[in-house]
Amino acid sequence: MKRCISILGSTGSIGVQALDVVRNLGIRVLGLTADKNIDLLEKQACEFKPEAISISEPNLADELASRLKGLNIRVYSGNEGLVKIATLKDIDMVLNSIVGVAGLIPTFEAIGHKKNIALANKETLVAAGKLIIEETQKHNVKIIPVDSEHSAILQCIMGNNEKNISKLILTASGGPFRGLKHEDLIYITPEEALEHPNWKMGSKITIDSATLMNKGLEVIEAKWLFDIDKDNIEVLIHPQSIIHSMVEYIDGSVIAQLGSPDMRIPIQFALTYPERSHNSFSRLDLIKKEALTFEEPDWETFPCLRLAYEALQESGTMPAVMNGANETAVHLFLNRKIRFTQIPEIIEKVMYNHIVNKNPSINDIIKIDMWAREESGKIWNEMS
Repeated sequence: MKRCISILGSTGSIGVQALDVVRNLGIRVLGLTADKNIDLLEKQACEFKPEAISISEPNLADELASRLKGLNIRVYSGNEGLVKIATLKDIDMVLNSIVGVAGLIPTFEAIGHKKNIALANKETLVAAGKLIIEETQKHNVKIIPVDSEHSAILQCIMGNNEKNISKLILTASGGPFRGLKHEDLIYITPEEALEHPNWKMGSKITIDSATLMNKGLEVIEAKWLFDIDKDNIEVLIHPQSIIHSMVEYIDGSVIAQLGSPDMRIPIQFALTYPERSHNSFSRLDLIKKEALTFEEPDWETFPCLRLAYEALQESGTMPAVMNGANETAVHLFLNRKIRFTQIPEIIEKVMYNHIVNKNPSINDIIKIDMWAREESGKIWNEMS
């Protein structure tokens, strides 16, 4: 079990649930970071008394330092602060639950400092999967997935020969708009899109779930986490969110991982891997559950899933471009600047306008992410 950790994004949905897990396991938290939620970060710092914390803006860091005076906690800010918390000397693991590509550089730096990663930040592997995996191999570092789907796959693979895998089957709830058609989605509001039927998550990932982009991002992640070709990664709609994912083997056997839709379970597994530990979290009672059902994804109504497969096919910088455009489009939608159905329109146009660099560096990825966001803004202006 990992005894000393840093949590990046401790005030978000995954971060808060991770601290629930930490309380259960008795793990030492040496570092915490947040975006702008100064009050919750202060409360967490007072409870867990880490060595250091970081928040996005210098003025907020000054305010935090004043509030925490006397607790001997170092306070940092900005991207530099994220890196400092991710590379603290005595931590065994970094749990990265930052939303968006902002999680890339601290993950990269943590790996360089030989820290194992509990990864809840999809965008790290989506934008720079090849570079990140090469870095883990160079420094003999493990990435343990926190996402319920990838955690499920990891558990289904344990004890089996990975050469015998036929395909990975990622399950998706289908989000709040399963069964609707394109014309039904034109006037969807952010409030409606944020009403996920099964999971309680942050706003960005909830919108990604509604568009099925979340599943597309997970397909790209799965390719890098498990070294599987995209043609052997299947997406299946499973509205009940009880089977979190499956692995089919060459003999036709399919192994599935089941559990209640409670993110604390895969978070705990990431922190204790390869061991397991008791907890008082929700238990699955199949007798009380309705029938488990499965459907094909609606590729036409939810084109973001197709765009993710296409980005993975192009490889190089295309997944980073797709991701940057998606983050921008989701932000525009949440701020009522575009319609729900315009999210994939913006992403596809940005991808079409991009000339792929097949062998990018980390700096190339950062630059192309900025380009994708700027290009998304230009396309939005043209739409307005």
